[in-house]
Amino acid sequence: MTPDILAPLRAPIATLPGIGPRFSALLAKLAGGDTVRDLLFHLPTDFLDRRHITTIAAAQPGAIATLRIDVIRHERPEKKSHPTRVVIGDSSGFAEIILFHPGRLPQFPAGAKLLISGKLDTFADRKTMPHPDFVLPITAEKNFPFIEPIWPLTAGIVPRIFRRAALAALALLPTLPEWHDPSILKSRAWPGFSESFHLLHAPSDKIPDDKPAERLAYDELLARQIAFAVARSIRRKRPGTSLTGDGRLRKSALQKFGFSLTTSQLQALREIDSDLAAPQKMLRLLQGDVGSGKTIIALLAMLRAVESGAQAALLAPTEILAKQHLSLIQKLSPVPVAFLSGNIKGKARTKILEGLATGTIPLLVGTHAIFQSHVNFQNLALAVIDEQHRFGVDQRLAFAAKGEKTDLLVMTATPIPRSLLLTHWGEMDISRITEKPAGRKPITTTMHKLSDLEKVFAAIARAISKGGRIYWVCPLVTESEFLDATAAELRFATLREKFGDIVTLAHGQMDPSLRDQSLKNFQSGSAKILVATTVIEVGVDVPEANVMVIEHAERFGLAQLHQLRGRVGRGSSASFCLLLHDDKLSATTKKRLSFLKQTEDGFLIADEDFRTRGPGDYLGTKQSGLPGYRLADPEKHDDLLHMARKDAILTLQRDPKLDSPRGQALRILLNLFDQREALTTVKSG
Repeated sequence: MTPDILAPLRAPIATLPGIGPRFSALLAKLAGGDTVRDLLFHLPTDFLDRRHITTIAAAQPGAIATLRIDVIRHERPEKKSHPTRVVIGDSSGFAEIILFHPGRLPQFPAGAKLLISGKLDTFADRKTMPHPDFVLPITAEKNFPFIEPIWPLTAGIVPRIFRRAALAALALLPTLPEWHDPSILKSRAWPGFSESFHLLHAPSDKIPDDKPAERLAYDELLARQIAFAVARSIRRKRPGTSLTGDGRLRKSALQKFGFSLTTSQLQALREIDSDLAAPQKMLRLLQGDVGSGKTIIALLAMLRAVESGAQAALLAPTEILAKQHLSLIQKLSPVPVAFLSGNIKGKARTKILEGLATGTIPLLVGTHAIFQSHVNFQNLALAVIDEQHRFGVDQRLAFAAKGEKTDLLVMTATPIPRSLLLTHWGEMDISRITEKPAGRKPITTTMHKLSDLEKVFAAIARAISKGGRIYWVCPLVTESEFLDATAAELRFATLREKFGDIVTLAHGQMDPSLRDQSLKNFQSGSAKILVATTVIEVGVDVPEANVMVIEHAERFGLAQLHQLRGRVGRGSSASFCLLLHDDKLSATTKKRLSFLKQTEDGFLIADEDFRTRGPGDYLGTKQSGLPGYRLADPEKHDDLLHMARKDAILTLQRDPKLDSPRGQALRILLNLFDQREALTTVKSG
């Protein structure tokens, strides 16, 4: 239930005085919601200073001028298509108000003393002000918006309309109990909740500093972090299965693997083992850079489930990636492994389904086909999802629901900026693999102008003569009349003409069987150059490939370039990544691409990409359950995010049911930011 104190904020925008049905619909679309709260949450992005009152003679054309004037006379136009002119004056001279809409003429009665503000122009050696932004009688000067907020607006909503709505909304803003500790407010110099909105939407005598917006951002971050903390506490109370195992299957797999695990792999495995041994359900994100060795950790976790007499399954978003996992797991696993995808049909499919239902198949690798309703396990204890951001929340839940008390391990090779980890995956426990396995050689990254293409052709010819294989990635499939980026099909034709049949092509719009054949030809070595789109970003593992050419690299994000670069450097040969770019690069773009030459640390690259480009595609396809932010910017307010997480954890440790005075105020905060599920859990807990 919404507390009565928040009822004014839940009122529809249409109930605000002076806002009719048409404007309320436009405002609701602009604000992202149809309530007074949504309107208040639509904050200004800048402020216009109109405090300097000048004279007509001193006012500069082309700039905003605020003037105290007398209305001298009206000059009616000879033709209806011409504007009405209002002659105004002060002690320094005269000017004209230009009105294209005569409906505003009553604002300028002859003889009136007014305070006006607007952009000054000139026409025929006369100073003019077409349609002033603000016009008030001198006697109402105290109501003049000397500091004008600049809101992001949309067609049909002018500043005057939004200001009217914002002022009406502020009038409804209730006085809410303070939910922050007084020491935080004092140390950060934050105003109160209601005061912050007044300072931003209706500043009086000075331009607001960043404190009001910062305080509101922290309010939103704190509400979300409390909700995440509650979700984690609920999950940790849900009964799972304690999986301890005896280590015999793991020992066999590690002997076949033949390499020592890195320090961070061992740490991640310890964290996963601790979760598996606990009697509660596991929900852990395993985050590792390209080639960091996540699959072996996933296999060891799956074998622990099998050692405990249960089953485990790994789900990948594409058949290519699933088969890559299958290849490694089959080599190392001492127990049978089955593969299930949409292409497995008939008797082979029936046999797999029977083996899963009876428990004779302990390990399964597959695609979306795994979580279909007719796929049943005897005892699925561990579900592993790779590239988890490519699956919707409902799909992940459907997979985990295949077992009664299934632990869930999700993995991603996309290094996720730490801000996004806390804001979008805050309900999960997180393990990071930060090192590459021993023996991996560094990749030499270089930048080249597209005008130097012949030199690049010569370089890849030399690489092929030494036994190398080359990826050539283009941002488009076919030519576009809107973009000048070279299409994969056009580049394929050029390279085929130059190098012959050793060039093959793969992209997402091809017939899957033809694309798979191209990839097989490249993997087998019958093709030496694979021209592709980003379809090869994940799931293609060819150790012999040692050159990555990325055409129009400036069109990709740093994180994606890093992912593509990670397709090479997997064998014993020296590896290279060539970034081909437009001859004319801005200084910013050049600096951004140069960052890749400095480091192969995917986490540093992800943070840099997030700073320069924003969240972008880190979240993949939009999924239900992934939260958006209205007042906070996870990167800009990074320090506040970590502060809010600590605050939320400590608060729930001290006051798990939010019964204290501050806890009662935090209940209102949770309701205000639509965290009602957390609120219900706290009440019932």
